[in-house]
Amino acid sequence: MTWDGTFDPGAFGPRDGSLVIHNLRSIVTGRLGEPPMTARALRIEAGRIVAIDDDGGQADVMIDAQQAVAIPGLIDTHSHVVFGDYSPRQHVIGWIESYMHGGVTQVMSASEVHLPGRPTDRAGVKALAVAAQRAYATYRPGGVKVNGGSVICEPVLTREDFVELAEAGVRLMKVGFGAFNDPSAASVQVKWAQEVGFVVMSHSGGASIPGSSPITVDHLLAMQPDIAGHVNGGTTALPDQDVVRLIDQSEMALQLVQAGNLRSALHILRTARQRGALSRIILGTDTPSGTGVMPLGLLKTVVELASLGGLKASDAIALATGNAAKVLRVPEGILGVGCPADLVLLQEPYGGTQAEPLASIEFGDIPAIAAVVIDGHIRALKSRNTPAPSRPLEVSGARPR
Repeated sequence: MTWDGTFDPGAFGPRDGSLVIHNLRSIVTGRLGEPPMTARALRIEAGRIVAIDDDGGQADVMIDAQQAVAIPGLIDTHSHVVFGDYSPRQHVIGWIESYMHGGVTQVMSASEVHLPGRPTDRAGVKALAVAAQRAYATYRPGGVKVNGGSVICEPVLTREDFVELAEAGVRLMKVGFGAFNDPSAASVQVKWAQEVGFVVMSHSGGASIPGSSPITVDHLLAMQPDIAGHVNGGTTALPDQDVVRLIDQSEMALQLVQAGNLRSALHILRTARQRGALSRIILGTDTPSGTGVMPLGLLKTVVELASLGGLKASDAIALATGNAAKVLRVPEGILGVGCPADLVLLQEPYGGTQAEPLASIEFGDIPAIAAVVIDGHIRALKSRNTPAPSRPLEVSGARPR
């Protein structure tokens, strides 16, 4: 039987049962520099990959991939979540679930800064972070894993506050929207947050919204966050010459975003490759924002960096998967035995000029998403946002919506 719609979430639970994907063209592991594997099958049990190139026989659900390429689910490292599947900035409902149809299986909050009436007092800043972390810990729009609750760095926060937040489960912080006259003064809070295990991301470049401030390379080097956010602009990029200083004088990840400056993104990519720092490049959309809501934003960035930046498609994908997972310290982002089964099946688009999806990416075409799987749970077949796949998948053992 062939289906082309989305599945009822009850059809195949995320933590039970078995799923076999066979008749694959290849597998992109998500590891930078690693070419696609010629493996033809994946076996998934209890939400994890248990075998590659060995389907192990029958399963509760079987997918004939029709020569699709399996890649890790994309990780958006700069996403403006607030609460639920709603964007106050653009008044859009259902955007996270729509991003899943763009191949995104996990997002990182860039702080809940777009909350109307956002509190700035000590108690309110902490409460907002804890509430968002708690909400997204049990709520997954479209199955997408949301790393929510990124505390906004404010001068009122103390060392004890970061200990308290860490104990409450908050592990992210965003610098760039607090009431600091000099952004470098946030260095103290950055150090306190990192000491208790936070991943710290800082704004960089020109001011993005009223109430924020430009953050220069000197500010970044003084603070030493884990991630220099949208170095290609969110929306205004850092000066070209400052990228070399960031690479040479720090170990921070360099984030390229779809909502930024494409020319700068390509310059930063070239510079990172020349200086052996490609492993530090991660990708995000920096949306929803003034740029809008972009369900295909992360996939589009992958295509642009491959087709215009000269990367192999598998390496461009690694920037949005394995590289991102390493920086965020999460187990997803890699396709390998024992890894969480978060993956996307790609085909060349119907009517396209290229013979397979990785070639389509390198040519500059958005590939067709034929399926999205999160924790072994089929979340979508035939994306509603990408072009149609050349061949519909054949699925047995599950019931369609």
